[in-house]
Amino acid sequence: MFSERDFEHYLAKKYMRTEIMPHAFCPGCGLGIIERMILMAFEELGEEEWKRTAFVSGIGCSGWVPLYFRRDAAHTLHGRALAFATALKLSKPDLNVIVVMGDGDSMGIGGNHLIHAARRNVDLTAIIATNMLYSLTGGQMSPTTPQGARTNTTPYGNIEPNFDLMKLLEAAGATYLARWTTYHFVQAKNSIKKAIKHKGFAAIEIVFQCPTYAGRYILGKPDPRDMMDWFKEVSVPLGKAKTMSPEELQGKIVVGEFLHRTDRPEYTEQVYKIIEKAQKKGGR
Repeated sequence: MFSERDFEHYLAKKYMRTEIMPHAFCPGCGLGIIERMILMAFEELGEEEWKRTAFVSGIGCSGWVPLYFRRDAAHTLHGRALAFATALKLSKPDLNVIVVMGDGDSMGIGGNHLIHAARRNVDLTAIIATNMLYSLTGGQMSPTTPQGARTNTTPYGNIEPNFDLMKLLEAAGATYLARWTTYHFVQAKNSIKKAIKHKGFAAIEIVFQCPTYAGRYILGKPDPRDMMDWFKEVSVPLGKAKTMSPEELQGKIVVGEFLHRTDRPEYTEQVYKIIEKAQKKGGR
């Protein structure tokens, strides 16, 4: 039997580019936990799924996540990760294309690409790591910053409402949606597995701890252990949340599997059917 430490070494040796360590994350950052969720998901899915997977990411702390994996990865322009991933999927439809994004790449500068990827139902897996602000550039307000929160750009409190990513993507047309925190490791790992096997646009939001900025400025909890305890305290399962009032849900994180539908056609398959039809019509 592997010890926990031996298993970590096993995962690192099998899946990660250990020759380029050390990593770029701050001490206590939750992105390392998200990396392990992804690797554990593939350890359970099997080697064949791993071998036919490519990763895409944008700019921000989360953009580094797939760059340490022993798979092809594209580190793209800020906000354009989904546009690049859509082109990759269309050119190589047999690939698992996994897009790792933060608040900005997904909902900020990349917001239009996000809603249209969901509308088209492109067969992509979007792992959206949110931490309530922009960390790489100094702790500014983001689309997920709670109202009233202090950041480097909202020193007197944020007056803008934050996005509910699950509602946004359901309305846009996504076909698999889940939200967890880094505290909910097993549940998030299982959702990643489901999303990879799902045919259509799948998104998993993972709320992760950023002790450097969100912990210090928004929560007053610079210790990552305190942030994990906070995730445990404020998370509400989706089933229970449906019985609670908006006032009771204020300040809570609703977690669970929000949507899993199979009644929408997938975009890539439709494109190839059009190509086939056009070729037949042209006599090719």
